[in-house]
Amino acid sequence: MTDLKGKTVLITGASAGIGQAMAHKFSEAGARILVCARRMERLKELQKALSGEVYAFQLDVRDRQAVEAAIAGLPPQWREIDVLVNNAGLSRGLEKLHEGNPDGWDEMIDTNVKGLLYVSRA
Repeated sequence: MTDLKGKTVLITGASAGIGQAMAHKFSEAGARILVCARRMERLKELQKALSGEVYAFQLDVRDRQAVEAAIAGLPPQWREIDVLVNNAGLSRGLEKLHEGNPDGWDEMIDTNVKGLLYVSRA
């Protein structure tokens, strides 16, 4: 495995599930962790649970302008990101297609597809 000590890792969707687990693993490996998600209260709990350097910020990856502003507005010591874990995602549209809710599909596509693009480009 690559030496991650001192590397800066950005993890989206870090407030639960895979993103939260990845934050713990990267922290254990000595990485500096940037964690973001929509639920700031969960990020604060995660920040307390992690060892080492952690910077938490609220972010909805569906909002392109917010993504661009958040990444551009990171403190100088956090701007050089070595690893991106583009993890934010959700599941909608599980009903039969003809019974589907277009709003749920929009939310899922905006998060899982467009959000990935926005964060990668920022």
